[in-house]
Amino acid sequence: MNSPPIHELTDRARGVFRILVESYLDSGAPVGSRTISRISGLNLSPASIRNVMQDLEELGLLAAPHTSAGRMPTEIGLRLFVDGMMQANEPSAEERAAIEARAGEGGPIEEALANTASALSGLSACAGMVLVPKREPVVRQFGFAPLGGDRALAVLVGTDGSIENRVVDLPAGMDPASLQQAANYLSATLSGLTLGEARARIDREIRAERAALDSAARTLVERGLALWSEDSGHRPVLIVRGQARLIDTAAAEDLDRVRQLLDELEGKEEIARLLDSARDGEATRIFIGSENKLFALSGSSVIAKPVRALDGRVVGVVGVIGPTRLNYARVVPMVDFTAATMARLLG
Repeated sequence: MNSPPIHELTDRARGVFRILVESYLDSGAPVGSRTISRISGLNLSPASIRNVMQDLEELGLLAAPHTSAGRMPTEIGLRLFVDGMMQANEPSAEERAAIEARAGEGGPIEEALANTASALSGLSACAGMVLVPKREPVVRQFGFAPLGGDRALAVLVGTDGSIENRVVDLPAGMDPASLQQAANYLSATLSGLTLGEARARIDREIRAERAALDSAARTLVERGLALWSEDSGHRPVLIVRGQARLIDTAAAEDLDRVRQLLDELEGKEEIARLLDSARDGEATRIFIGSENKLFALSGSSVIAKPVRALDGRVVGVVGVIGPTRLNYARVVPMVDFTAATMARLLG
């Protein structure tokens, strides 16, 4: 069911609807006519407000839970409110400073991104999420550790202190001496290069027959770099922080929903695809409840914003996930500001 255009609602209906939604998002509880009459300034009696609420319910914008005489917005109603009535509240100076401070704590880039996601989570009372393409580490050192049989563990140490491991298949007849030879060659030749630059140099060295490697070591070097470069180029980094914030007092009343949401957060590939769908837009994307199949069962909302470098390239996506009753007017600008902060971080 599609919501009616906002201009088709009467002034009275818009006023009642706006106050009801804002009260619901603030409290998480259904809102009754007497509550609206006390805070609205609409000069309407509770009976008149109930009639308006009934009309809004028939339009599919409100629902009445069985356990309450009050009303709450449906997902369609929330979409109408977010698109046509919401007045955004810009982050305070303290909130902006908190996000910038966590982003600027230094260390490896993934640590800075994780800190940024944690700051966003804490300020929004949601789970914070960051998706960025896998950055190629700058090589400081390579090493190989035999695993037995025909496999070895390849270890790459980056100049930023990051350490990554891959399991590689060893060429036939590879002995410990050749394994060490390959590690020494890689560390000496490729230090200070990205993986892409390293692979190009190795190709040139081998074609020119300048690589002082025996046949088995040469094969391992080519095979290992090819595997590492391909994996690094296609695997995005997804960071999720603050899942525990999704279990609040209101959520405790609906443990099945919370359990479902936490299960969904385990499916990081699905979340990565969801966030990636926000890359093409200029504005912040808001997915409310069943509008996105991934979180349809848990009744959750996702707010996501692409992160753009100064040259316009999309270098990541930042967002939050929380209950559909989250404070959109406060959280949407907070996600926008975090995206701008990340843009400076990722360059």
